[in-house]
Formats: sequence, C-alpha cells, structure tokens
Amino acid sequence: MAYYLAIDIGASSGRHIVGWREGGEIKTNEVFRFPNGVKREGGHLVWDTEALYNSVVEGIREAFRLYPKIESLSIDTWGVDYVLMQGEREIFPVYAYRDSRTEAVIPEVHGILPFSELYSRVGCQFQPFNTIYQLYDDKKNGRLDRSTDMLMIPEYLMWRLSGVKAREYTNATTTGMVNAVTGEFDEKITGALGYPSRLFPRLSQPGTVLGTLLPQVREQVGGDCRVMLCATHDTGSAVEGIPMEENHPYISSGTWSLLGVKTEKPITDKGSELANYSNEGGVGYNRYQKNIMGMWLINELRRELCPDTPFGKIVEMAEKSLCDVFIDANAEEFLAPESMRAAFDKATGGIEGVGDYFRCAYRSLALSYRVAIEELEANTNRKYEKIYIVGGGAKNGYLNRLTEEFTGKRVVALPIEATALGNLKIQMEADK
Repeated sequence: MAYYLAIDIGASSGRHIVGWREGGEIKTNEVFRFPNGVKREGGHLVWDTEALYNSVVEGIREAFRLYPKIESLSIDTWGVDYVLMQGEREIFPVYAYRDSRTEAVIPEVHGILPFSELYSRVGCQFQPFNTIYQLYDDKKNGRLDRSTDMLMIPEYLMWRLSGVKAREYTNATTTGMVNAVTGEFDEKITGALGYPSRLFPRLSQPGTVLGTLLPQVREQVGGDCRVMLCATHDTGSAVEGIPMEENHPYISSGTWSLLGVKTEKPITDKGSELANYSNEGGVGYNRYQKNIMGMWLINELRRELCPDTPFGKIVEMAEKSLCDVFIDANAEEFLAPESMRAAFDKATGGIEGVGDYFRCAYRSLALSYRVAIEELEANTNRKYEKIYIVGGGAKNGYLNRLTEEFTGKRVVALPIEATALGNLKIQMEADK
C-alpha cells in the first residue's frame, strides 16, 4: 500500500491527513491537527511562521509514527501571503492579509497601473490584501531592497523541509501579478511598480517534485519521503477534490466562501471586472471565481457574542429568529473589524437578539451567493442547475437550505475534506 501525506493549513487551523487508494477510492486518516491564527505585533497583524513550521514538523512526525513508509507529502494554504527572504534568512515580520497596511498604497499602485489595465492583463479580482499591494508597502519601507526571494507560505514551509525554493502556479495566481495569457509573472506589471525581477522566477506546476526531506528534518520526524508541489493554494486543491459529475459551480465554504466554476481559459472582459470575478490557476484549467466573506462572519460573531455556544445551537437560534435585515457580506468593514457585532450594528442600524445576528449573517451569505451566481451565469453565458458545496460550511444544513432558496439551484453538499483529497490526488497522479 502506498501512503501519501497532505498538510492542509487554513487561517484558523491545520491538519495532517494520510491518504491511500483502496478499491478505486482515496481513503484518508487525519493523524494530526493544530491551531493557527494571526497575532498582533507592533500594531500589525502577522503570522508566527516558526510556530507554524514547528506544528508542520510535529504532524509529520506523528504521520511517520503511524505510517512508517510515506511516498510523498505536500502542503497547501491560503493564498496571497508570503515570506520575504534574504538568502537563507527570513525577513520578519511576515504580515497577514487582514492587516490594514495596504490601505495607503493602493491609490499609488493604481496611479501607476489603473485597475482596469491590471485586470485586463491578469484577471485577478480586487482585494485590498492582494500580494501586489502588500509588496508596494514593502517597497516603500525598504524591505524589497534586501530581499532575494519571495516565497508564498506553502512554498516557504516546503523550502524549510526540502531546501528547495519553488514558486507554484496556482498560488502565484492569487498575487495579482500572473499574466492571464502566458501563465507566468507579468514583467510589465512588476517592472512598472519597481519590484526586483529576482523575486519572480518561472513558475512550477502542481506535481513537481522538489526533493526529499533534509537530513535534519529526517532526524526530527523519523522518516523520509519526497516533497512535492500540489495545488498549493487551498482552493486549487479543493476544486481538484470535488467529485463532480459535470462541470457546475462550486462553493468552497470555510473562513472564505470561494464561489466559482472551471473554465478553459481566463475571462478578463469588462463584465468580469465589474463583477469583481477572479481568474486563478487550476490543474489544467482556469478557476473563474469570487471571494465572499464566508464563515468568518459567523465565527467572529460567535467569538464575541456566545463563544461557548455550540454551532448547532447557533443555527437553532438563527432559524427561530424573524430578523429580515441584510448586510453586504463582501463589504470591507467586515474584513477585520475590532468588533464584528459593532460592524453589523452600524450596517443595519442595530440588531436585537443574538439569534438575529446569525440569521442576518447566514441570509446575507446566501444572498451574496445568489448575486455571484447571477453574475457568473451572465459572464459565462451559461445556466447551471446545481452548486457543489465542500468544506466546513457544507455541514451547515441551514445555510445549504438558504442557498437553495436564494439561488434556485440544487445544492449538492459534500461534507468532505475536499482540499486534502485534491492535495492527495495530485500527489498520487504524479506518482504514476
């Protein structure tokens, strides 16, 4: 039996999942889970990459304890964020995408390259945290002058494991700097913004083998295996892990809701720009999708209003509520508010009961799905009958029912570890 290890890391937790093929299906076993999250340092939101790496190593050690022979491993994470390197040393801090540092520089970037021009070249939706804007803040603060490399978070972690620096295609497409036609970093964009060309080498595709574990890592974890690139942007792996009968829209429902559909090539027309749809790399296809705020709204309300209340009880309270107000789930004021409750109150004029906040949040998410589906159908010139939902949000029957009600589409909810399954599938396919 050949075993593979998928390390899937989200903004709030990470998991190590061992997979193998049995009877034509991928079987899995979660062997390790650890918490993750941003911390505030010097007035900014940052990632503790050392703690993250230590958790990765601890989980690999547990995987080898249970499965002494593992063929390969790969890591996927959220997109956009990166580690700047000076040779073999990190340049700290490693900023988190919810930090507000880009607010002042976005107008400067668009003064050099208007967003319409950027969109026509890369087809990446506007988000204030896109890598292209984060790097401009780094440039203004002198961090790029001493940088030799830029590694996205999963690339950085796999460099720590293998000693090989690689830049993977699907994650690179979240930066806002990959040309939609060539599939490589766009030199006109990086050059116009004054970014050092050394930060943007050619991209590697999912399935590329980086090497084996470094000797010191082998000693720590008690085993050796290949380190391989999956679709290192977690949504890229998640879409690979969805067992679709036909090509229909998907929602990868977690901290973010990523709603989209597979297309043969990027769609970068004016309608897509106005709808703020993104074109991101897939494994042999384009992912035409949109970021929606997702379960972040629910999780932050719970943290503030009722941290000890189980999610099942929260859903009950929402179902009993009669609140009929909505928020714009994609509005910037919900990205990283000091108080999510206060942000809801400001947007709605005030909400009364705890259940009302959650009903408002769930219904607003479902409404945003409807709007996004209508835009998607208009821009792809195709009608769809159903929506596949994967990720943690797929377990939420209430939100699934609201999604069916608001969109008029049949929801196929698959409460599976789609991201880990896609990560494992890519490793297994490359191993044939």
